[in-house]
Amino acid sequence: MKEYMYWVQMDIPTELESEFNRIYDTQHIPNILNVEGVSSCVRYKLVSSDVEGTAQYAAVYIISDPDIPFSTEWTRESDKGDWSMDIRPSTVNRSHIVFEKLP
Repeated sequence: MKEYMYWVQMDIPTELESEFNRIYDTQHIPNILNVEGVSSCVRYKLVSSDVEGTAQYAAVYIISDPDIPFSTEWTRESDKGDWSMDIRPSTVNRSHIVFEKLP
C-alpha cells in the first residue's frame, strides 16, 4: 500500500502565536486524526532556511491517499472547533503539498 505525506506550511501573526499553537495541538490535530486514512501528524517550527520567505510553521501528516486532504471528511473535521473561525483567517504564506513515499 502506498503512503503519502501532506506537508502544510504557514505563518501566523506574532500576537496570535500562542493561541495558534494551543488550538492546533488540542483541537485541530485531534480532529484531523479522526479522518480515515490519516495516521499521524507532527508539527515543526522553522529554525533556518536558505529560501527567503519560508513559512515559520509546518505540519506533516502521513496519509494513505493523496486526495484525503481535499475530501469532504477532512474539511468537516478541519472546520470543527476554534480553528476555522479564530485561526485559519489569520494564517498567511500558506502552502499545501502532497508527496508520495518512495519504495
